[in-house]
Amino acid sequence: MFAYELHKITAAELIRAADRHRLVREARRAQRQARQARGAAKDGGEGRVHQPCDRFVRAA
Repeated sequence: MFAYELHKITAAELIRAADRHRLVREARRAQRQARQARGAAKDGGEGRVHQPCDRFVRAA
């Protein structure tokens, strides 16, 4: 009987940890979406343009 009670306690702790993980992930996603929305509103919907010179080293 003790093993069963211990199993129930452990299972409940794992469920609570999973819920916390899920909540943190949802909060981060919401923050990222809000930040992207603010950025899109600020620059008129235009994103950053990557220049080819950012990726390549000058030849000798």
